[in-house]
Amino acid sequence: MKLKQIVVSIENSPGRLYEVTNALGQAGINLRALNLVDTGAFGQLRLLVSDVSKARRVLMEMHIPAQINEVVAVEIEDKPGQLASVLRPLKDANVRVLFMYAYFRQAADKAVMIFRFSDNDRAIEILESQGVMIYDAEKFGILENQ
Repeated sequence: MKLKQIVVSIENSPGRLYEVTNALGQAGINLRALNLVDTGAFGQLRLLVSDVSKARRVLMEMHIPAQINEVVAVEIEDKPGQLASVLRPLKDANVRVLFMYAYFRQAADKAVMIFRFSDNDRAIEILESQGVMIYDAEKFGILENQ
């Protein structure tokens, strides 16, 4: 139920995000979700992509070291208070959210929240016990194996 996420540091310079996303697109890699955070001279780019191994190879060829870590994608209703209701049992179990980002699926009136927790396995166990929909790689359209 965990998804493989690619994390890279890219220079905060005009066109650098374009270069990365263009190279991935030219390689036939679809971006499923992404997040870019400013950290000063560099930005940290987090990517969920259609083909993890191929994307990592493309980035390495660009001399952009790419780390892989695991995240959990959770579907929630697009209603006020839904995120808090998902987070409450995690808080009660002392599972921390290290980072998160989201996207909205308008056709389904759902939001998909992508999390990295202090303990992803424990978080999955808690969320499943609450009946929360957790996306696997297939549902998210991600090829994770080589």
